[in-house]
Amino acid sequence: MEYMKPEEIVELFKKKLKKSTIIDSKIEIKTAGLKKNSYSLIWLEIELKDFKEAVKLLCTIQFPHFAVISDNDTGEEIKLTYHFSLYYGERFKEISLNLTTNLAKNNLKIPTITDLIPGAQTAEREIKEMLGVTVEGLPDLANVFLPKDFPKDVYPLRKDETGAAKMVSKEEEVKKVE
Repeated sequence: MEYMKPEEIVELFKKKLKKSTIIDSKIEIKTAGLKKNSYSLIWLEIELKDFKEAVKLLCTIQFPHFAVISDNDTGEEIKLTYHFSLYYGERFKEISLNLTTNLAKNNLKIPTITDLIPGAQTAEREIKEMLGVTVEGLPDLANVFLPKDFPKDVYPLRKDETGAAKMVSKEEEVKKVE
């Protein structure tokens, strides 16, 4: 197997995707352990409209290991970062590749990647139930973590009026009635 260097991967993304697709890119080289072995992290911020194309391109390098989707509610938007590994399990060759995209709060929609990477289904269902993101084309919409009777308009990881504060205010209303 031929291994690409982080710089080559970033250049491939810049070459193959539209110029406006990549908002920002960063490569970090870190060290760990007593022997100070290095490992690489690639951070690419991608326009939402081209996000799925970026994942397709990632799959042409090598089928990536999908880890998780992390999020950040910035107030105006939800920032989603899909964390992947290339060359997973290859000692001192593995590269962490992180694709970030931003969803406006008034249009919380992203296409599913489960047709490309089936293992992303649980994480996509999680952002649906915890953040209120509509994952278009997601084959299974059932909740993973929240009970079936959980209020439909409350999203525990949101920092706005639909998040945890709404749950607390409802709990206070219940206590007043008792």
